[in-house]
Amino acid sequence: MLKFIYTETGFNLELLPDSIEEVVATRAVVAMRVGESIAIAPSSASFLLPADLPALTFLEAEALNDPGDMISICVADSEYVEVSLRGTWISTDSQNDFGVFVTALSDRAEFYILKCSEEANAGVSLLKEVD
Repeated sequence: MLKFIYTETGFNLELLPDSIEEVVATRAVVAMRVGESIAIAPSSASFLLPADLPALTFLEAEALNDPGDMISICVADSEYVEVSLRGTWISTDSQNDFGVFVTALSDRAEFYILKCSEEANAGVSLLKEVD
């Protein structure tokens, strides 16, 4: 399962062994215990990746073979592609832009999303060091 944690400055991505049901149940129990409201809803999430990532070809192949249409990839512009995923949004408010998005894909698709994200972040870090 992939977990995207959305913040004011972007998102963090984690690969977890838990199921979506386990994560949702845990979040609901924690919210109940601390007296906080929780919103859980089917949703979609999109993010951009540089179009020249080496692992992107493998991710595109996984998207084409996805029987549940949980992942789609389209060209955003000459430098980026947009990856869209279906899953579950968890937040303190249904209108909140900050929260957690979880999705369960094939092991290979999850691996390549994580790999592409790491490659993209490595490129950004390298650019920051050069400047």
